[in-house]
Amino acid sequence: MKTPITILIADDHPLFADGLTKLLNDESDMEVWNIVSNGRALIDMVRDNQPNLILLDINMPLLNGLDAVKNIKHDYPKIKILMLSTYGEEHLIEKAKSYGANGYLLKNANKEELLQTIRLIAAGQSSFPYRINTSQNNFDEADNFLKKFNLTKRELQIIELIKKGLTNTQIASTIQLSIYTVETHRKNIMHKLKLNSPAALIKFIIENNL
Repeated sequence: MKTPITILIADDHPLFADGLTKLLNDESDMEVWNIVSNGRALIDMVRDNQPNLILLDINMPLLNGLDAVKNIKHDYPKIKILMLSTYGEEHLIEKAKSYGANGYLLKNANKEELLQTIRLIAAGQSSFPYRINTSQNNFDEADNFLKKFNLTKRELQIIELIKKGLTNTQIASTIQLSIYTVETHRKNIMHKLKLNSPAALIKFIIENNL
């Protein structure tokens, strides 16, 4: 039998932490072995015993989650850390990433998204919410491209992630969709662009400088 992913939950809301523990312990490949309610307790716990993965809230007493990430990753870089927060501001997500977090998920995610993200990170991948690059003044060009091929903004997001080499599973985790929904979007993209293979889609992306 495969060794389960050992998980440490760091969250100062007992009801949320207890519910999360029950949900994860129902999975055969996961095991929550402890819960802490503040950043200092987290640091002490990790010092005594390193889990495979930490689910970490940002807003915690004594030491906030972002500073905890920085400290843990400095001393124990192999531990995977998934930020689980109510805050979706881009600057927080970017700071978590720069401090070494392996992923960032909002607390309003569903069960499927959470489990998928945990397994993805435990397997060595990263998972962060998709953000449109607003630093480029290319909105008119994007709108014209969408109208020309009758694509939605969501489909364009998926095309951009395909260009980066992400699999359907990674795309689903990155933009918080189910794998079924991503597969449906890909089929619609292929149909709208009149393409019949993944290779043809990559060629289209290159030719249109997406």
